[in-house]
Amino acid sequence: MNRQRSLLSFFQKSSSANSDSGTGHLGGGPGAPIFSGKEEKLNVPAAFTQPASLPANDSSAEVRGTDTPPEKVPRQILPSTFSSNEKRNGASPFSRIMHKFVRDDDGGKATRRSQSATEILNKTSPASGRCTNTNLKEQCKQEVAFQPIIKDNVAISNRADQEDIIPVEDNEDVPGPETPGMRPLASHAKRCRDDGSKFSSLLDSSKRVKFLEDLTSPNMTKKEVDLISKFEWLDPSRIRDANGRKPDDPLYDRTTLYIPPEVLKKMSASQKQYWGVKCKYMDIVLFFKVGKFYELYEMDAEIGHKELDWKMTLSGVGKCRQVGISESGIDDAVQKLVARGYKVGRVEQLGTSEEAKAKGSNSIIPRKLVQVVTPSTLVDNNIGPDAVHLLAIKEGSDLNNGSVLYGFAFVDCAALKFWVGSIDDDASCSALGALLLQVSPKEVIYERKGLSKEAQKALKKYTLNGSTTLQLTPVQSLTDLISPEVTDLVRLNGYFKRSSNSLDHALNKVNHPETTACALGGLINHLTRLMLEDVLQNGDIYPYQVYRGCLKMDGQTLVNLEIFSNNADGGVSGTLYKYLDSCVTSSGKRVLRSWICHPLKDVDGINNRLDVVDGLVLRPEIVSLITQHLRKLPDLERLLGRIKITLQSSGPLLLPMFRRKILKQRVKVFGSLVKGLRTGLNLLLLLQNEGPLMSSFTKVFKVPVLTGGCGLDQFLTQFEAAIESDFPNYQNHEVTDADAEILATLTEVFMEKATDWFEVVHAINCIDVLRSFAVTSSMSCGTMCRPVILSSSKSTSQDYVGPVLEMKGLWHPFALGEHGSLPVPNDINLGENTGAHHPHTLLLTGPNMGGKSTLLRATCLAVIMAQLGCYVPCENCDLSVVDIIFTRLGATDRIMAGESTFFIECTETAQVLQNATQDSLVILDELGRGTSTFDGYAIAYSVFRHLVEKVNCRLLFATHYHPLTKEFASHPHVMLQHMACAFESESDGHSKRRKEPVFLYRLASGACPESYGLQVALMAGIPEKTVNVASKASQQMKKSIGRSFQSSEQRSEFSTLHEEWVKTLVSISRIKDSETFDEDAFDSLFCTWCELKTSLRSGN
Repeated sequence: MNRQRSLLSFFQKSSSANSDSGTGHLGGGPGAPIFSGKEEKLNVPAAFTQPASLPANDSSAEVRGTDTPPEKVPRQILPSTFSSNEKRNGASPFSRIMHKFVRDDDGGKATRRSQSATEILNKTSPASGRCTNTNLKEQCKQEVAFQPIIKDNVAISNRADQEDIIPVEDNEDVPGPETPGMRPLASHAKRCRDDGSKFSSLLDSSKRVKFLEDLTSPNMTKKEVDLISKFEWLDPSRIRDANGRKPDDPLYDRTTLYIPPEVLKKMSASQKQYWGVKCKYMDIVLFFKVGKFYELYEMDAEIGHKELDWKMTLSGVGKCRQVGISESGIDDAVQKLVARGYKVGRVEQLGTSEEAKAKGSNSIIPRKLVQVVTPSTLVDNNIGPDAVHLLAIKEGSDLNNGSVLYGFAFVDCAALKFWVGSIDDDASCSALGALLLQVSPKEVIYERKGLSKEAQKALKKYTLNGSTTLQLTPVQSLTDLISPEVTDLVRLNGYFKRSSNSLDHALNKVNHPETTACALGGLINHLTRLMLEDVLQNGDIYPYQVYRGCLKMDGQTLVNLEIFSNNADGGVSGTLYKYLDSCVTSSGKRVLRSWICHPLKDVDGINNRLDVVDGLVLRPEIVSLITQHLRKLPDLERLLGRIKITLQSSGPLLLPMFRRKILKQRVKVFGSLVKGLRTGLNLLLLLQNEGPLMSSFTKVFKVPVLTGGCGLDQFLTQFEAAIESDFPNYQNHEVTDADAEILATLTEVFMEKATDWFEVVHAINCIDVLRSFAVTSSMSCGTMCRPVILSSSKSTSQDYVGPVLEMKGLWHPFALGEHGSLPVPNDINLGENTGAHHPHTLLLTGPNMGGKSTLLRATCLAVIMAQLGCYVPCENCDLSVVDIIFTRLGATDRIMAGESTFFIECTETAQVLQNATQDSLVILDELGRGTSTFDGYAIAYSVFRHLVEKVNCRLLFATHYHPLTKEFASHPHVMLQHMACAFESESDGHSKRRKEPVFLYRLASGACPESYGLQVALMAGIPEKTVNVASKASQQMKKSIGRSFQSSEQRSEFSTLHEEWVKTLVSISRIKDSETFDEDAFDSLFCTWCELKTSLRSGN
């Protein structure tokens, strides 16, 4: 940089030689400075101009993190035969310093270039700097429009388009076409506008200025310039993957790059180091360590310039486009890029320049790719409380029944845990959606040709909005290995060697181990490529069940009920997770999410959790003490993972540049873990003194031995003493070489009880979640009660008479009423209980905006909360266990997926009809409205009747098809109710009165006479004249449709169901053998008996 300043200061001096005519007279007069700035426009690149407003020693003009002399190609200088043509053309502005760049063995290349440049100088006007030759002048205008310019941190003239730019080439040893950094960048448009320049391809640099001599060729076209201005093998039209495939090839591998052999031969040693790694990691932003700086080149430099606003220079390996940062800022830069979705790698130096020089003049510093960080494999403390998962999926088919199946494997690198499993699915991909919403992965790996279009649509459909962004990573093949070969690979490489469960044990718990093993093999290949073998060797592996043993909710149900993200903006506000989340610890929040994904079906398990919540609600002082301890805890689960991964992992410590930093981090992590576990053990010891409460806790989770000679309390005390003696200031310990051995010994002994420590952490997490349930139950703004959980139909209990759902005073837990008040409570009574008999189906009608959907959602949420082991938002609740919740709510379409509103309705309804059982809870809202009136009514009628008479599940069916209320008014399994409303008169300003609906949000008996859609239309702002026309048309349609429905007003007394019963009775009378009766015949007999009984009572 001092050398450049000396050159700049030289150019600023006045020269007597410039007083001559010709090209030497650039200043405008004798004694004038060569670069006078404002008075004359000079035919010299602006980057050589030192502005008067900036002092010579101003550091703002420097680019930090780019000067790396030890590994750079030395500056090329001019041969001794160079001639500046001073005699013929006058003094050149470069003539005073040409003797400083003379070398005998240059081969004459620079001579030819300077002669060409001098010829251009001879053709320009000395006063104005414009081209005097007409043809060349036109060529200059054409080239200036697209020619890349390198500018210093100086003000650019507003009339820059009137200046002529003299292309000057600097001889660089670049493989392939010369000077790849000359490619124009559209991302620099903002800089151009800020500087007032009219050039759209301006490059910002204060390091050095380079121009192509070839651009001055009269016959050079813009296309040829573009090809020369970059590496030929990086051109989009010529780029190939490692197998030579083009980007439009279906098998193209975007993670690799083909570099021609002849290009590799011409590369310097440092270039081969960089491109040898980059050609295998084209999807990675690769930082290359040079001296005390980390540099990005070519396409990675564009990313650094675009995302981090770093200044682009022409330097680095091969003199290509480059941005860089000092080693002190690399961690922050990596964090920013990863937060924006990039995968970032670091090529580190394994030695110093002094060590390389000591080996010989031709030796270079050895380098190696040591780290790749991706958004899905983060492990540090800046990733937030949510789990970060990387998911691999393999699609297959079941030959027995033809259904679709998926094998999957996913990992949480921070917690050092792997899960494997499989699911059976259909064309709707509802089970796949449930998996995606439960796992909430940051990245999904799948086979490009091995995943169906339906599955790819599901990946996009169930991507969470808000803070979570899903990366889809298609690969050619997850793995070529079959299940036994994957098992052998795991065994040979020592993967999962420290896991409490073996891989065979995990796969034995899976329905489709072959497909699951393929998914695991793909995950292993991906992690190996990312240099994460330590995660594989030290990770724990578990089987994962999406549905088994829990209340089943598919992907669409999780979306409809807004369990984890709302339908407004995709955030967590207004969700069940947010409502229940009063957890203090990050790991507690993750366990809460897991519990919500898998509500219990076991009655004893639910009651055990409710017993703990009861005890905590009655003991608020205990809740306060628990909260105080939990607030002192770090993320123990992730700290244990970070300690476990360091066992027998000394690889990073071998790097001299990394050793001290990594060792210091490990000391801090181990000290924080020991101190945090002490706080956790103190909490468990405190709860042990609370006998009844602790006995309730131990029914929910396992607590290891805490006291005594073999207890964890005494064991942990020894490590506390070691921390105090060896690392008293563990948060900022000054490490020495001896500390590595001490720390390795301590961690190895400490992790001998790894299983016990994980049990302690799990117990603390469960305490945090149950405390959260107690806080929600006691601090809620409405009435909360403990639900009474009854056995399901599969139980052998003799008291069971059918599914039950009875809730008194039910209100929506997080949907506030008008002016922030509580929602209006309502009573739901479905099913047969020991005390009374109620139909198991509710046919719900009411006005638009009357609260039907809110009531349906509140019912489902209360069931989920009850089976989680939490209090529910009502006064009393009796509930038999629900096995599946189905929902068909709202009207949405997915145009990009080619799915209309009605198609989505039918898809969701098909799931209900195919999978609902007697113990299911089904919610259907306005089924059939996406098509014509008659088709929609026919579908609603047939679906409703099937669920009522065939499935016999608990059903809440909201509709605006009022003829349904006439058809099923006499059905013994159907109860008619509606959302009440009233009307008040308002003046419209012309002394006329009109009725304004007032929604009461209260559930009332019977059917609603109409939906009052015209009144709602007025409220929404539709002109009254239009509504009046609609009112007249409505009356006419009611008359005609009424005749089509054959006097439907009288069908409540004798419906089509009665007709079917009569037909069944006639057919039964003709049967001689009673053993041939089917279930439908008996159902008809029962319904007829109920109907006759009701008629006799009403007649009396």
